[in-house]
Amino acid sequence: MQDLRKCKKCNLPETYETIEYDEKNICNLCHDAEYKNTKIDWNERKKLLDILIEKHRGKYAYDCIVPFSGGKDSTFQLYYLMKNYKLKPLVVKFNHGFFRETILKNTERTLKKLGADFIEFTPNWKIVKKLMLESFKRKTDFCWHCHTGIFSYPLRLALLFKVPLIFYGEPSSEFHNYYDYVDDTIDYFDDKKFDKLFNLGITAEDMHGMIDSKNDPVDIRDLTPYTFPDIKELAKLKYQPVALGSFIPWDHVTQTKTIEKELGWKTDKLEHVPNEINEHGEKIECYAQATRDYIKWLKRGYSRVSQINGFKVRNNQIDPQEAKKLDDMYDGIKPQSLEIFLEYMGLTEDEFNNFIKPTVVAPHKPNFNSNKVSDKPWDYDQWYREDNRKK
Repeated sequence: MQDLRKCKKCNLPETYETIEYDEKNICNLCHDAEYKNTKIDWNERKKLLDILIEKHRGKYAYDCIVPFSGGKDSTFQLYYLMKNYKLKPLVVKFNHGFFRETILKNTERTLKKLGADFIEFTPNWKIVKKLMLESFKRKTDFCWHCHTGIFSYPLRLALLFKVPLIFYGEPSSEFHNYYDYVDDTIDYFDDKKFDKLFNLGITAEDMHGMIDSKNDPVDIRDLTPYTFPDIKELAKLKYQPVALGSFIPWDHVTQTKTIEKELGWKTDKLEHVPNEINEHGEKIECYAQATRDYIKWLKRGYSRVSQINGFKVRNNQIDPQEAKKLDDMYDGIKPQSLEIFLEYMGLTEDEFNNFIKPTVVAPHKPNFNSNKVSDKPWDYDQWYREDNRKK
């Protein structure tokens, strides 16, 4: 495998999306984190949040809408808004089809402790599988339905209930530089960001024309949950879809400790990442996450371990050399759940690899025959199988 240029501080490689290096080989994400931690007046940002909330409080059926997965970030944003502002939110969950038992129990516990109205939408599984396969074949990212649904469906509920204020969680600046803390004063999840970050450059109308439906026709209405709502209607509503992390400094570790203490929220093992690296519960809600991260490793030469450790280094929670040691030890582990994904998609592993090969980002050269394989998570045998004989 060819050595990749990496950030001197956080170890993220040159194949990382949006990364750039300065003359000292420090990346733009590290500089952005420094700006966040030293240059932003968070007291002033908090005052902006106060004004925004008072502008909307008590004027609609709900004070705000909170998109919610039950993971650490959405749980904290719901807790923070209800605890500190006594808001009446509508909690909206888009069920992507891969939620794990620990997260489902966390969600039930959180909603009962906080006391909030909750709506969950679960799309047609047969359509989801078609969308996953098509987006994987075209973009080697099978999460198109999840990216689009999570961000567009709560906006549809905002129109339905006429609630303008929508609170997402972490700002997009936390993990890439399509937007950054320097230029993006307040992070709005609008149609421009939807097209740039979430739909992979494929609209729902595009997708409807792409998916193979000769023998099993797909109604265009089945793609509605993945379509950004009518801009004119949203403008009429004067919608404001903002990231809570634009107003308060986002800190995954401290926030996870808070919800563990206050709500009894429990973390879990992410299939391919040791607990001592992922103690704050990054991405534990989805049992397809390890396969998604494995694809990232094959394409770009880094995985979830590198991303978590990079975040920790940028926030002075781990030494860069220790992070590099852990990256080298754990990145590139093949997940057991790959078998389940291939079963859903009707693909062999060779076919899976052949879709990925043309998308590999140079100068990275992946090892498709790595013998590093993850242990099965405790709940692996509970995950839905198309072939029940494999349970």
